[in-house]
Amino acid sequence: MAELSSDSVSLDVETIYLGGKEHIVQTASGSVSVIVYGDPDKPALVTYPDLALNHMSCFQGLFFCPEAAALLLHNFCVYHISPPGHELGAAAICANDPVPSVNDLADQILEVLNYFRLGAVMCMGVTAGAYILTLFATKFRERVLGLILVSPLCKAPSWTEWLRNKVMSNLLYYYGMCGLLKDFLLFRYFSKEVCGDAEVPESDIVQACRRLLDERQSTNVLRFLQAINRRHDITDGLKTLRCRTLIFVGDDSPFHSEALHMAAKMERRYSALVEVQACGSMVTEEQPHAMLVPLEYFFMGYGLYRPRQFNGSPRSPLSPSCIAPELLSPESMGLKLKPIKTRISPGR
Repeated sequence: MAELSSDSVSLDVETIYLGGKEHIVQTASGSVSVIVYGDPDKPALVTYPDLALNHMSCFQGLFFCPEAAALLLHNFCVYHISPPGHELGAAAICANDPVPSVNDLADQILEVLNYFRLGAVMCMGVTAGAYILTLFATKFRERVLGLILVSPLCKAPSWTEWLRNKVMSNLLYYYGMCGLLKDFLLFRYFSKEVCGDAEVPESDIVQACRRLLDERQSTNVLRFLQAINRRHDITDGLKTLRCRTLIFVGDDSPFHSEALHMAAKMERRYSALVEVQACGSMVTEEQPHAMLVPLEYFFMGYGLYRPRQFNGSPRSPLSPSCIAPELLSPESMGLKLKPIKTRISPGR
């Protein structure tokens, strides 16, 4: 474990989650949980989940795919950062503690990187987590190698989102993690097809996420929601980014238009867009195999490859022929990324 820095104190919790080790890093904005998987000598991949989620409920589907585990853990040491109070077994944060802003949360990431003595890192975030990591990249460009963003946000909340978030805030404040609030969150994460209705039951993945939401402390979720609902527009900062960016979005995501706006505003030489059909916001859980081939070619631009024992391409509903040729052509700076639109059908 890295030695303590002069401005950061860490409690090393000897709790192992499926081979990962939890570290509690004290920052200027409170403590933050980081689950570390893999060889710390490898390049770092930092993840940040969406509202009310942590690494188990937001990235489990992707990292539990054998092909994804081989691709990601062969090339990276993974640092799963949870929003404050979202880690497994978290206690309620004191009501008197100030609610951190999105800038505070982005600065926490810098403190985590400094604690682990990490230089430039690869980042992967989902929706609210994608916003935090993008904000971090605009503030500390030299610390980000690349961005993998799933159904990302970059604008301030629309009136519709602001109102929906206020309703969720009131539910959290008065009723806690009630059934209606979980319904709001599940429709935020997943497509209508897997959420079910009066005639079609919820899919197993939605039922599992519903159970995981029961473990969240409502006051902690409320604090993260308040921070995200007060976020500012970072569109202007997108043009300053020079790290490669790969954006995934489900076409049934309530943030689909946000992702398209973000892709349109980014430097086209460094960014690519993958739309996944019949999928909600959390592509990492609902259709993780749709991410594998684009990720593989994205990483090739950094000289990273899947392990040799996987001789074929990862089993993905995407075939290379579905991907724009520009994404697959290595050039002097690696892969030349252009906005692309990839459609897949369920069950392919």
